[in-house]
Amino acid sequence: MQTDTVSEQIKHFIVQHFPLARQRQLNNDDPLLENGILDSLGVLELVTYLEQEFKISIADEELVPEYFQTVKCLTTLIQQKNGGATGPRL
Repeated sequence: MQTDTVSEQIKHFIVQHFPLARQRQLNNDDPLLENGILDSLGVLELVTYLEQEFKISIADEELVPEYFQTVKCLTTLIQQKNGGATGPRL
């Protein structure tokens, strides 16, 4: 799975579902939690999307802020879940 494609799919979902993301030019390194783009309910909505879209399972112990900091972190998580980690592990 292409990293750019995964990133674009995640960004598209976030922009479509979270108003603050629409007000900014969302980049892969923008802090999602710190900027208030995602809150706890938003994280759960995003997890549901990621699990369905990418056919993965995200365990409760993986629901930590480190994985949800940026689109880049989320992309790395998806790549790891799909067995194709191309960068350092989070």
